[in-house]
Amino acid sequence: MTQDNPTRTAADLLTGASLEMTGKDAPGLQEAADLLQPGTRINVTYLGTEDDALRLDGVRAVRQQGLVPVPHIAARRLRSVEGLAGYCRALAEADAIIEVLVVGGDPASPEGPFPDALSVIRSGVLTESGVRGVGVTGYPDGHPAIRPEILWAALDAKVAEVAAQGLEGSINTQFGFDATTVLAWLEQVRERGIDVPVRVGIPGPAGVKRLLGYAKRFGVGTSTSILRKYGLSMANLMSTAGPDRFVNQLADRYDPARHGDVALHFYTFGGLRATAQWIQETRR
Repeated sequence: MTQDNPTRTAADLLTGASLEMTGKDAPGLQEAADLLQPGTRINVTYLGTEDDALRLDGVRAVRQQGLVPVPHIAARRLRSVEGLAGYCRALAEADAIIEVLVVGGDPASPEGPFPDALSVIRSGVLTESGVRGVGVTGYPDGHPAIRPEILWAALDAKVAEVAAQGLEGSINTQFGFDATTVLAWLEQVRERGIDVPVRVGIPGPAGVKRLLGYAKRFGVGTSTSILRKYGLSMANLMSTAGPDRFVNQLADRYDPARHGDVALHFYTFGGLRATAQWIQETRR
């Protein structure tokens, strides 16, 4: 990749881009499927407002469209080891156990024996269930409730444990608005000796007001300067914003030697078709 051709580089970054959906987004996925390349990875979330049946509906919908499901497993929402094993068996029956993304989950206190993603990985249940790849989360913008040194220590430990079990590791980041922050974080990741692929999370095209709402919910920094860099206007909350500026800035300054293996992951916020259409048009 070269820095003197940002348009081509942006298209390269979009090759292999992944998207995110919830179980209830299955109808929206059907509407977007004709715009997605076969084999596109679709993360299926593990929300507290959905049950396993709805999550599995989402996973099956991904498979039915010729796409690759990457189910989330939320550690603090799991009520027992047996519950984790049972969910993994159900994923295997749906042909969706090859790769999972293990997250801590929203609850402040665990609902069962797993206080964090590392404890799920260390349990051995994933390996025993046939999982071959495990993704973990990264936070370029930090976390409002966790100190930076703890975040880095957790990332080191999770990546090391995945490797120790002979599994393929990867990192999915929380979405952000500032390419400079993301690139600086990627350099830190590589300087720590972490060389697994990273999927950089970015918001798909959505209304400005909706983006700001999700940013507040997930603790993502949304200062006026960052919003301006992303192309959002506080003066027009009813407008729609796309990730064009962010992706071009990221691509223009992306250096594989410094930043490693990087792809994009889109948080669609229910707008699967709009995101898929944006990806297709931008790649062209």
